[in-house]
Amino acid sequence: MNLRIKEINHVALYVADVAQSCHFYSNILQMNQLERPAFDFPGAWFQIGSHQELHLIGVRSEQVVSGSRSNHFALEVEDLKAWESHLQSVKATFRPPKPRPDGIQQIFVVDPDGYWIELFSRT
Repeated sequence: MNLRIKEINHVALYVADVAQSCHFYSNILQMNQLERPAFDFPGAWFQIGSHQELHLIGVRSEQVVSGSRSNHFALEVEDLKAWESHLQSVKATFRPPKPRPDGIQQIFVVDPDGYWIELFSRT
């Protein structure tokens, strides 16, 4: 019996305003929006890397609990300095780069619902 997990397929987040979140993930985080099946609730899907996805579910009514040291997800990027410049230019709410204890540089950016997203680069 092979019980190996192959990879993470998607992350799902509850959002209050799908259009506002779509703007953030399309324009601030530069993600490509995907076709989404015709569910009976609002939402949107975005591509992360080559095989992973972000699924937004538009039914959030409770407060988001997220932070750099609590619930968040991390995205590996190629050029963290370019991302910092981009985030500054679009006036995103983010923390400037700082090294993790393992030496990897990271930036935390906040989406419209208050979810913290880590951007990091190994180089």
